[in-house]
Amino acid sequence: MVSHAQWKLARDRKVAESISEGEDGAESAERVRRRLELDLAWDLGQAVYDRRTALGLAQTELARRARMSQPQVSKLELGGSMPTVPLLARLARALNADFSLTPLGEGVRVSFIPHESRAQEAGAEPPSTASAPAAEAEAEADASTERAAATG
Repeated sequence: MVSHAQWKLARDRKVAESISEGEDGAESAERVRRRLELDLAWDLGQAVYDRRTALGLAQTELARRARMSQPQVSKLELGGSMPTVPLLARLARALNADFSLTPLGEGVRVSFIPHESRAQEAGAEPPSTASAPAAEAEAEADASTERAAATG
């Protein structure tokens, strides 16, 4: 089994090889664009992985919370997919965090900011966990509605 770090090194090598194969105008610009896209996908996956492990969650638990499958979480963490905005919102809720994309020169910094960190920075109390059962019930109701709609 390939570890997260080993996969990144292999991916970086592959991108470096494709970039060094040609340096002419339009083709080179396309390679740079693709490299930036791959970097964003990798950074996003790393941010999900870091937050998930900080919370002590297994991929299956994150998948359940975000209404995804475990293979989808795995692919996302390995930089193999670019999620939609609604999926990013579900992931942020599942990870008890806010999602942030910050432009930096040519690239983008991706981060999940834990809700408790934000409350501590503002000098406020961390959010109450009393609303967690209500949020869980709402997510279950949404899932039931989606299942009913899918089955007709």
